[in-house]
Formats: sequence, C-alpha cells, structure tokens
Amino acid sequence: MPALLPTRFVGRIVWLGHVPDRAAALEARAVARLVATFAGPEGEDHGGLVRESCSRVTGQYPRGTIIRNTRQFSVLSAEDLAAIAARMGIAALDPALLGATMVIEGIPDFSRVPPSSRLQGAGGATLVVDMENRPCVLPAKPIDGAHPGKGAAFKAAARGRRGVTAWVEREGAFGLGEEVRLHIPDQPVWPHLAEARRGGA
Repeated sequence: MPALLPTRFVGRIVWLGHVPDRAAALEARAVARLVATFAGPEGEDHGGLVRESCSRVTGQYPRGTIIRNTRQFSVLSAEDLAAIAARMGIAALDPALLGATMVIEGIPDFSRVPPSSRLQGAGGATLVVDMENRPCVLPAKPIDGAHPGKGAAFKAAARGRRGVTAWVEREGAFGLGEEVRLHIPDQPVWPHLAEARRGGA
C-alpha cells in the first residue's frame, strides 16, 4: 500500500501569479504559465531553497535563522476566495492583492487538506503542502487600494480560508486550466493533538 494515496479530488488551475519584488509591493503579477524549479516558481521573490525564519516559527528558531523554504508557493482555492470576499462585503477578491501564486477550483475544504499532501499537475509538476497559511495584515494595504476601507476586514474574513503554503517536490510547469490531483498521506490523525495544544505555549 503506497504511503500517499491519489484521491478522486481533481481541481483546475484558474489563476497563476508571482511576486517579483515583495519589498516594492506584495501584489502578484498574473501569468498564464509558471515554471516550478526546486527553488520555487521562477521569478518569485518568495522562492529559494532556503529563507530567513519569520514570526510563524519563533517557537523553533530566533527570527532571521536560515531554514528550509517550505513557503515557495501560496496556493488558494477559488471557493475560499469567494467566501472571504463575501465575508468582507465585496463582490470578488483578486488573488493578486494577496500575493498568491496559484488558485485552484474544485477541491473541497482546500485550506484544511492534510500537511504533506501532494498537488500534482497533469504535466507531472508536484507540490508538497506544508501547512495552512494563516492570514496576516500585510494584504490590507493593497486591498484598500482596490476596495477602500475593506483591507482591515481581511484577516478575520480569511481565518480558516487562506489556503496553504507549499514547496516543489518535482520540477515542471503549471498552466492555466491544468488539472491538479490531490494525493493525501495514508496515516491517521495523531491522537495526542488535543493534549499537545493544551500543553503548548
């Protein structure tokens, strides 16, 4: 029995983008095709084999520690984006404003797919899901530029729906309209999760 199980859930890529310079702007530029190398998406400022640790992992490392980059891709679902927009009271939310890399349509409860799941494109390029991408305040400014006064609502509206971060396991290219199959680890949920949360910092 394989340790990773192909599922019946197949999504479709409906948006691709990259952030060329996050120091200049968080917004992503939409593209029709994205080449994924082991260092991440070509032209993506969040790419690289390694990165400096941030506030998300201060429980493990001092800020600025060089660690493996498991946040090469920011992947969201079209369904979650629509739900976030509805919560914010706007008609639609452009994934470019969130610095997204990929938007997939058709995989249910996408932001809660298990860590270490694979997202495998029809062409063979494969991403490993790191974990849920918790929402932050950084998109507020670009959202305000497109939807004045709405940026501050993003963090709460996106809770549980911000998608996942992922890294490249097999190189290749992703294109608009391409099918992506979800593969999940064949293992039960760790039974001590509730106990670990009670004892955490």
